[in-house]
Amino acid sequence: MKINKIFISALLMGSGAMINTSCNDWLTVEPESFIGPENLGDSKEAVDQWVTGVYSNWLYDMMCWGEFPRVLELDADYISGPDWLFGHLGAGDFQGESSLDKMWKGPYNLINDANKAIRYIEAMGNVSEAYKNNAIGEMEFQKAFAYFLLVRAYGPVPFKETDVAVSGQYNDPRMPVAEVYEKIIALLEDAASKMYKIDDAAYQKGHVAAGSAAGLLVKVYCTMASAAMPEGTPITIRTGEPYRTVYDQLSQKNIEVCNTPAAVALTKKAVSGYEALNAAELYGKAAEWGKKIANGEYGNYYLSEYKDLWTSANRQAPEFMWAVECLDGETKYRNQVHSFYSGYSASASSDLIYSGGWVGCTYNWYALFDDQDYRITDGVRHVWRYYYQDSYDGAFYYPQAWRARVTGYDLYGNYVPEQQEQQFKDMGFNFQYNTSSECLAFTNKYADCKNKASDYTDAQWPFLRYADVLLCLAEALNETDKADEAIKYLNQVRQRSNARLMDANPGKNSLRSSILEERAKELACEGDRRWDLIRWGIYLDAMNAIGGFDDAGINKNRTERNLLYPIPADEISANDAISENNPGWN
Repeated sequence: MKINKIFISALLMGSGAMINTSCNDWLTVEPESFIGPENLGDSKEAVDQWVTGVYSNWLYDMMCWGEFPRVLELDADYISGPDWLFGHLGAGDFQGESSLDKMWKGPYNLINDANKAIRYIEAMGNVSEAYKNNAIGEMEFQKAFAYFLLVRAYGPVPFKETDVAVSGQYNDPRMPVAEVYEKIIALLEDAASKMYKIDDAAYQKGHVAAGSAAGLLVKVYCTMASAAMPEGTPITIRTGEPYRTVYDQLSQKNIEVCNTPAAVALTKKAVSGYEALNAAELYGKAAEWGKKIANGEYGNYYLSEYKDLWTSANRQAPEFMWAVECLDGETKYRNQVHSFYSGYSASASSDLIYSGGWVGCTYNWYALFDDQDYRITDGVRHVWRYYYQDSYDGAFYYPQAWRARVTGYDLYGNYVPEQQEQQFKDMGFNFQYNTSSECLAFTNKYADCKNKASDYTDAQWPFLRYADVLLCLAEALNETDKADEAIKYLNQVRQRSNARLMDANPGKNSLRSSILEERAKELACEGDRRWDLIRWGIYLDAMNAIGGFDDAGINKNRTERNLLYPIPADEISANDAISENNPGWN
């Protein structure tokens, strides 16, 4: 899909930065239907047009209408929100969720455009080999990432060797999972060898780099390896039913009080399609690639300071190895990340949320943290107000356990004025908490943007961060019996957030659980949790351990059919090589 205008700094996010060009620089790309791809030319500018056209799929084709990141994010144990937003997807009825069509069609549209771009770029003769190779590497990365999304979600999927204009082939059969991963690995290895490193003089900020491909390789290898681990492998998570009932003296009625999550010992179930893979070898590969990145072989990647991490000024930081941003107020090249997670105000000067701020984390997630961890002291919204609360000076607070320090009354309605903190007294609000989607652990990751009064503002969605790679490296080192090294990388992530450091080896099984939990804390609201549970073979147990419904009343009961997304019905109707859907779906 080609577009008329693409704003480079908005579309080409990744590997640490936006393009260093003026905010008024635009690139015009004429639609192929008007001029034909052969007329784009044979030049560096033509290469840039092809590359930009492929990246544009992420916004106009996939994120513009809000399907992404929703299709990656809403089906997870620690994520919640209003039932009207979570709908069929959040309740596990995937076939009733129309947005899931985009999960299939969006990546395949991108793959077709990337294949076409590679074909035309390879044929150019007036561009240096280095420039061509870098562009081809970027396209290979995009293809690999698209297939990674697809194979995790659907299992066996068709693999397109070239674009349909050349192949004329629409009826491609589903390729086995292991073979799809072989293709992904080959693409990423080639991309890592062709693309510029972020420290190279020729590297353009805003594009993915060699380190992006290397980093994704680490995550791919860990995904394969964990899924291939033997059945019965132990892993523990903290979870449980959201509330217990107590009598509130203040209101003279029963209230629901948040339960502290309990440690639940689970054992891995087999993950379909990964049974024949060698987990030890794959973890060895993950550790090998992860050490290359950590040692600087692909550029100077590092963790941002927490105070800077989620600021708009930090979007060029090397921590963001692959991310997508949109334009403020755009109509086509837009996303609703800020609206979904932070909400927008009626005016730039207002602190009242007019709409949005829907998706948050449950108390089972919030209670995982040490009290001093920046990821909840600064990373979660503690006091906020919706526009309808202005008339009575109302405000919500979070977590519920803060009732005494915020209101001067404990959870049982007892008056404890000495526990109320002066900062909340000074606010002068009528504070409230309820057991609905209005009171969740709402992240501040997407709060800093150009225009907080816009439904579509310049929020960034991070698909791959250096912190993710470090945690994958820690996982791989633990599973290859290098616990001391694993703890070193785990502690790098914890130290950045002022979390308690691990000072001794707790044993492989306990460390495995700690690393998975750290991923839940660090990567919350970044579209990773469902896929971590799936690859470890504990998705069904983790979801069902909640006991039915979560903090906001979202149905978390799941069955075997929820392990894979259903292939869209029109794909099955049109593709003669696919005769049936994934198990449990029509």
